[in-house]
Amino acid sequence: MHVEVDLPGRVCAGVSAAAGEVLVVIGPNGAGKSTLLRAIAGLEPGRVRVGDDDWTDRDVPRRRVGYVFQDQSLFPHLSALDNVAFGPRARGRSRREADAAARAWLERFGIADLAGRRPRELSGGQAQRVAIARALATDPDVLLLDEPFTGLDVSAQMALRNELGEHLRDFAGVTLLVSHDAIDAVTLADRVLVLDGGRVAQVGPPVEVAAEPRTPHVARLVGLNLVRDGDELIAFTPDAVTVSLTEPEGSSRLRWRGTVATLAPHGDAVRLLVHASPDLLADLTPAAAAELGLAPGREVWLSAKATAVSRYGARS
Repeated sequence: MHVEVDLPGRVCAGVSAAAGEVLVVIGPNGAGKSTLLRAIAGLEPGRVRVGDDDWTDRDVPRRRVGYVFQDQSLFPHLSALDNVAFGPRARGRSRREADAAARAWLERFGIADLAGRRPRELSGGQAQRVAIARALATDPDVLLLDEPFTGLDVSAQMALRNELGEHLRDFAGVTLLVSHDAIDAVTLADRVLVLDGGRVAQVGPPVEVAAEPRTPHVARLVGLNLVRDGDELIAFTPDAVTVSLTEPEGSSRLRWRGTVATLAPHGDAVRLLVHASPDLLADLTPAAAAELGLAPGREVWLSAKATAVSRYGARS
Protein backbone atom coordinates (compact mmCIF):
# COMPACT_ATOMS: atom_id res chain seq x y z
CA MET A 1 0.00 0.00 0.00
CA HIS A 2 1.31 3.45 -0.89
CA VAL A 3 0.10 6.47 1.06
CA GLU A 4 0.69 9.95 -0.32
CA VAL A 5 -0.25 13.20 1.42
CA ASP A 6 0.13 16.72 0.08
CA LEU A 7 -0.86 19.74 2.17
CA PRO A 8 0.82 22.72 0.46
CA GLY A 9 3.25 24.47 2.78
CA ARG A 10 2.75 21.94 5.57
CA VAL A 11 3.24 18.29 4.65
CA CYS A 12 4.35 16.59 1.44
CA ALA A 13 5.06 12.95 2.20
CA GLY A 14 4.70 9.57 0.61
CA VAL A 15 5.48 6.13 1.96
CA SER A 16 4.88 2.56 0.89
CA ALA A 17 4.03 -0.08 3.47
CA ALA A 18 3.28 -3.78 3.34
CA ALA A 19 0.17 -5.33 4.83
CA GLY A 20 0.62 -5.75 8.57
CA GLU A 21 3.57 -3.36 8.72
CA VAL A 22 4.04 -0.92 11.61
CA LEU A 23 5.67 2.41 10.85
CA VAL A 24 6.66 4.59 13.80
CA VAL A 25 6.71 8.25 12.76
CA ILE A 26 9.25 10.45 14.54
CA GLY A 27 10.57 13.98 14.09
CA PRO A 28 10.96 17.30 15.90
CA ASN A 29 8.03 19.40 17.08
CA GLY A 30 6.32 21.02 14.12
CA ALA A 31 7.61 18.41 11.64
CA GLY A 32 4.05 17.53 10.58
CA LYS A 33 3.64 14.17 12.32
CA SER A 34 0.13 14.72 13.70
CA THR A 35 -0.86 16.68 10.60
CA LEU A 36 0.07 13.68 8.46
CA LEU A 37 -2.26 11.43 10.46
CA ARG A 38 -5.08 13.97 10.51
CA ALA A 39 -4.83 14.40 6.73
CA ILE A 40 -5.07 10.64 6.13
CA ALA A 41 -8.11 10.52 8.43
CA GLY A 42 -9.76 13.40 6.55
CA LEU A 43 -9.51 15.89 9.40
CA GLU A 44 -7.15 18.23 7.52
CA PRO A 45 -7.78 19.52 3.98
CA GLY A 46 -5.32 18.28 1.39
CA ARG A 47 -4.66 15.74 -1.35
CA VAL A 48 -4.52 12.15 -0.09
CA ARG A 49 -4.02 8.99 -2.11
CA VAL A 50 -4.05 5.49 -0.62
CA GLY A 51 -3.00 2.86 -3.12
CA ASP A 52 -4.88 3.54 -6.34
CA ASP A 53 -7.68 5.41 -4.57
CA ASP A 54 -7.93 9.18 -4.30
CA TRP A 55 -9.22 9.99 -0.82
CA THR A 56 -9.08 13.77 -1.26
CA ASP A 57 -12.83 14.24 -1.49
CA ARG A 58 -13.84 11.13 0.45
CA ASP A 59 -15.61 12.06 3.68
CA VAL A 60 -14.36 10.78 7.02
CA PRO A 61 -16.86 7.92 7.56
CA ARG A 62 -15.98 6.42 4.16
CA ARG A 63 -12.26 6.25 4.90
CA ARG A 64 -11.35 2.87 6.32
CA VAL A 65 -9.22 4.41 9.06
CA GLY A 66 -9.01 3.78 12.78
CA TYR A 67 -7.70 6.81 14.69
CA VAL A 68 -6.49 7.09 18.29
CA PHE A 69 -5.97 10.70 19.35
CA GLN A 70 -3.48 11.87 21.97
CA ASP A 71 -6.33 12.67 24.37
CA GLN A 72 -8.32 9.48 23.53
CA SER A 73 -11.40 11.57 22.58
CA LEU A 74 -13.81 9.07 24.07
CA PHE A 75 -17.47 10.07 24.14
CA PRO A 76 -18.00 11.11 27.79
CA HIS A 77 -21.71 10.21 27.84
CA LEU A 78 -21.17 6.65 26.53
CA SER A 79 -19.99 3.56 28.37
CA ALA A 80 -16.77 1.82 27.39
CA LEU A 81 -18.83 -0.78 25.50
CA ASP A 82 -20.82 1.84 23.59
CA ASN A 83 -17.65 3.79 22.78
CA VAL A 84 -16.09 0.73 21.17
CA ALA A 85 -19.36 -0.25 19.46
CA PHE A 86 -19.72 3.23 17.95
CA GLY A 87 -17.18 2.49 15.21
CA PRO A 88 -18.76 -0.70 13.87
CA ARG A 89 -22.22 0.89 14.00
CA ALA A 90 -20.93 3.89 12.06
CA ARG A 91 -19.72 1.39 9.43
CA GLY A 92 -23.29 0.09 9.06
CA ARG A 93 -23.27 -2.95 11.33
CA SER A 94 -26.35 -3.69 13.46
CA ARG A 95 -26.39 -2.84 17.15
CA ARG A 96 -26.20 -6.53 18.00
CA GLU A 97 -23.19 -7.12 15.76
CA ALA A 98 -21.48 -3.94 16.94
CA ASP A 99 -22.00 -4.81 20.61
CA ALA A 100 -20.63 -8.31 20.03
CA ALA A 101 -17.54 -6.91 18.29
CA ALA A 102 -17.07 -4.36 21.09
CA ARG A 103 -17.29 -7.01 23.81
CA ALA A 104 -14.77 -9.14 21.94
CA TRP A 105 -12.28 -6.27 21.74
CA LEU A 106 -12.74 -5.31 25.38
CA GLU A 107 -12.08 -8.95 26.24
CA ARG A 108 -8.91 -8.97 24.13
CA PHE A 109 -7.63 -5.93 26.02
CA GLY A 110 -8.50 -7.49 29.38
CA ILE A 111 -11.07 -4.84 30.31
CA ALA A 112 -14.38 -6.65 29.68
CA ASP A 113 -15.33 -6.00 33.31
CA LEU A 114 -15.21 -2.26 32.61
CA ALA A 115 -17.78 -2.38 29.79
CA GLY A 116 -20.38 -0.39 31.73
CA ARG A 117 -18.08 2.37 32.95
CA ARG A 118 -18.01 5.91 31.56
CA PRO A 119 -14.67 7.49 30.57
CA ARG A 120 -14.50 9.54 33.78
CA GLU A 121 -14.55 6.28 35.75
CA LEU A 122 -11.53 4.86 33.93
CA SER A 123 -7.81 5.28 34.61
CA GLY A 124 -5.60 6.73 31.88
CA GLY A 125 -4.39 3.30 30.82
CA GLN A 126 -7.91 1.86 30.81
CA ALA A 127 -9.26 4.77 28.75
CA GLN A 128 -6.44 4.38 26.22
CA ARG A 129 -7.21 0.67 25.88
CA VAL A 130 -10.84 1.55 25.15
CA ALA A 131 -9.71 4.11 22.55
CA ILE A 132 -7.44 1.60 20.79
CA ALA A 133 -10.14 -1.09 20.94
CA ARG A 134 -12.60 1.37 19.35
CA ALA A 135 -10.18 2.06 16.51
CA LEU A 136 -9.50 -1.63 15.84
CA ALA A 137 -13.16 -2.62 16.09
CA THR A 138 -13.85 -0.76 12.84
CA ASP A 139 -11.65 -3.29 10.98
CA PRO A 140 -9.64 -0.47 9.34
CA ASP A 141 -7.20 -0.66 6.45
CA VAL A 142 -5.03 1.98 8.14
CA LEU A 143 -4.59 2.39 11.90
CA LEU A 144 -3.41 5.82 13.06
CA LEU A 145 -2.02 6.19 16.60
CA ASP A 146 -1.00 9.67 17.73
CA GLU A 147 1.36 9.30 20.71
CA PRO A 148 -0.83 6.64 22.33
CA PHE A 149 1.25 6.44 25.52
CA THR A 150 1.29 10.16 26.33
CA GLY A 151 0.14 11.02 29.84
CA LEU A 152 0.60 7.51 31.24
CA ASP A 153 3.07 6.68 33.98
CA VAL A 154 6.07 4.53 33.11
CA SER A 155 4.58 1.22 34.29
CA ALA A 156 1.31 1.88 32.45
CA GLN A 157 3.24 2.78 29.30
CA MET A 158 5.22 -0.47 29.46
CA ALA A 159 2.12 -2.60 29.97
CA LEU A 160 0.12 -0.92 27.19
CA ARG A 161 3.09 -0.96 24.79
CA ASN A 162 3.43 -4.73 25.25
CA GLU A 163 -0.31 -5.29 24.78
CA LEU A 164 -0.45 -3.08 21.71
CA GLY A 165 2.49 -4.93 20.18
CA GLU A 166 0.62 -8.24 20.54
CA HIS A 167 -2.49 -6.84 18.84
CA LEU A 168 -0.52 -5.21 16.03
CA ARG A 169 1.08 -8.55 15.19
CA ASP A 170 -2.41 -9.81 14.32
CA PHE A 171 -3.50 -6.63 12.51
CA ALA A 172 -3.62 -7.06 8.73
CA GLY A 173 -3.65 -3.36 7.88
CA VAL A 174 -0.96 -0.69 7.93
CA THR A 175 -0.18 1.10 11.20
CA LEU A 176 1.28 4.61 11.51
CA LEU A 177 2.23 5.42 15.10
CA VAL A 178 3.48 8.91 15.97
CA SER A 179 5.95 8.97 18.86
CA HIS A 180 8.70 11.03 20.46
CA ASP A 181 10.11 8.02 22.31
CA ALA A 182 12.87 5.87 20.84
CA ILE A 183 11.55 2.90 22.84
CA ASP A 184 8.43 2.82 20.67
CA ALA A 185 10.57 2.64 17.54
CA VAL A 186 12.71 -0.18 18.95
CA THR A 187 9.86 -2.29 20.34
CA LEU A 188 7.00 -1.70 17.89
CA ALA A 189 8.32 -0.55 14.52
CA ASP A 190 9.02 -2.65 11.48
CA ARG A 191 10.33 0.58 10.00
CA VAL A 192 10.85 4.13 11.21
CA LEU A 193 9.59 7.10 9.18
CA VAL A 194 11.44 10.33 9.97
CA LEU A 195 9.61 13.57 9.17
CA ASP A 196 11.46 16.88 9.07
CA GLY A 197 9.87 20.08 7.83
CA GLY A 198 6.85 18.20 6.56
CA ARG A 199 8.90 15.89 4.32
CA VAL A 200 10.24 12.37 4.66
CA ALA A 201 13.90 12.65 5.70
CA GLN A 202 14.58 8.95 6.24
CA VAL A 203 12.80 5.59 6.20
CA GLY A 204 14.29 2.31 7.36
CA PRO A 205 14.44 -0.40 10.00
CA PRO A 206 15.03 0.94 13.54
CA VAL A 207 18.58 -0.48 13.73
CA GLU A 208 19.53 1.15 10.42
CA VAL A 209 18.05 4.54 11.34
CA ALA A 210 19.75 4.48 14.74
CA ALA A 211 23.12 3.54 13.24
CA GLU A 212 23.04 6.15 10.48
CA PRO A 213 20.70 9.00 11.49
CA ARG A 214 20.18 11.69 8.87
CA THR A 215 18.67 14.45 10.99
CA PRO A 216 19.90 16.10 14.21
CA HIS A 217 16.64 15.17 15.94
CA VAL A 218 17.08 11.44 15.34
CA ALA A 219 20.77 11.62 16.24
CA ARG A 220 19.93 13.24 19.57
CA LEU A 221 17.12 10.74 20.13
CA VAL A 222 19.60 7.84 19.89
CA GLY A 223 22.34 9.66 21.81
CA LEU A 224 24.67 10.58 18.95
CA ASN A 225 26.28 13.75 17.67
CA LEU A 226 25.73 14.45 13.98
CA VAL A 227 27.88 16.76 11.85
CA ARG A 228 27.71 17.38 8.13
CA ASP A 229 30.98 17.39 6.20
CA GLY A 230 30.31 18.12 2.54
CA ASP A 231 28.50 15.14 1.03
CA GLU A 232 29.02 13.08 4.16
CA LEU A 233 27.48 12.87 7.61
CA ILE A 234 29.65 12.15 10.64
CA ALA A 235 28.10 10.45 13.68
CA PHE A 236 29.85 9.88 16.98
CA THR A 237 29.00 9.26 20.62
CA PRO A 238 29.39 11.91 23.33
CA ASP A 239 32.07 9.83 25.07
CA ALA A 240 34.21 10.02 21.90
CA VAL A 241 34.55 13.80 22.38
CA THR A 242 37.57 15.38 24.04
CA VAL A 243 37.03 18.69 25.84
CA SER A 244 39.82 21.24 26.29
CA LEU A 245 40.19 24.95 27.02
CA THR A 246 42.67 25.55 24.20
CA GLU A 247 42.62 24.63 20.53
CA PRO A 248 43.80 21.04 20.01
CA GLU A 249 47.03 20.55 18.14
CA GLY A 250 47.19 18.72 14.82
CA SER A 251 45.53 19.07 11.44
CA SER A 252 42.29 17.18 12.07
CA ARG A 253 39.14 18.96 10.92
CA LEU A 254 37.14 17.23 13.66
CA ARG A 255 37.36 20.14 16.07
CA TRP A 256 34.80 22.71 17.11
CA ARG A 257 34.83 25.82 19.27
CA GLY A 258 31.77 26.47 21.40
CA THR A 259 30.22 27.60 24.64
CA VAL A 260 29.04 25.32 27.43
CA ALA A 261 25.24 25.59 27.66
CA THR A 262 24.40 22.99 30.32
CA LEU A 263 26.03 20.34 32.51
CA ALA A 264 24.03 17.42 33.88
CA PRO A 265 24.71 14.04 35.49
CA HIS A 266 24.59 11.17 33.00
CA GLY A 267 25.23 7.84 34.69
CA ASP A 268 28.78 8.01 36.08
CA ALA A 269 29.67 10.90 33.77
CA VAL A 270 28.88 14.57 33.34
CA ARG A 271 27.16 15.37 30.06
CA LEU A 272 27.81 18.73 28.44
CA LEU A 273 25.63 20.42 25.88
CA VAL A 274 27.89 22.78 23.97
CA HIS A 275 26.54 25.48 21.69
CA ALA A 276 28.75 25.16 18.63
CA SER A 277 28.16 24.75 14.93
CA PRO A 278 26.29 22.44 15.28
CA ASP A 279 25.41 21.90 18.96
CA LEU A 280 27.28 18.91 20.38
CA LEU A 281 27.17 16.62 23.39
CA ALA A 282 30.25 15.54 25.33
CA ASP A 283 30.67 13.14 28.25
CA LEU A 284 33.54 13.39 30.71
CA THR A 285 34.26 12.36 34.25
CA PRO A 286 33.23 14.61 37.16
CA ALA A 287 36.92 14.98 38.05
CA ALA A 288 37.75 16.18 34.53
CA ALA A 289 34.83 18.64 34.54
CA ALA A 290 36.00 20.06 37.86
CA GLU A 291 39.63 20.28 36.71
CA LEU A 292 38.60 22.24 33.61
CA GLY A 293 36.38 24.52 35.67
CA LEU A 294 33.45 23.92 33.36
CA ALA A 295 30.30 25.96 33.85
CA PRO A 296 27.59 27.43 31.60
CA GLY A 297 29.07 30.21 29.49
CA ARG A 298 32.61 28.78 29.49
CA GLU A 299 34.27 28.68 26.07
CA VAL A 300 35.72 25.28 25.17
CA TRP A 301 37.20 23.31 22.29
CA LEU A 302 35.81 19.93 21.31
CA SER A 303 37.55 17.33 19.19
CA ALA A 304 37.06 13.75 18.08
CA LYS A 305 39.48 11.21 16.66
CA ALA A 306 38.80 10.09 13.09
CA THR A 307 38.86 6.47 14.27
CA ALA A 308 36.01 7.15 16.72
CA VAL A 309 33.45 8.44 14.22
CA SER A 310 31.21 6.88 11.60
CA ARG A 311 31.03 8.45 8.13
CA TYR A 312 28.29 7.81 5.58
CA GLY A 313 26.65 9.50 2.63
CA ALA A 314 24.40 12.44 3.42
CA ARG A 315 21.74 11.33 0.93
CA SER A 316 19.37 8.53 1.97
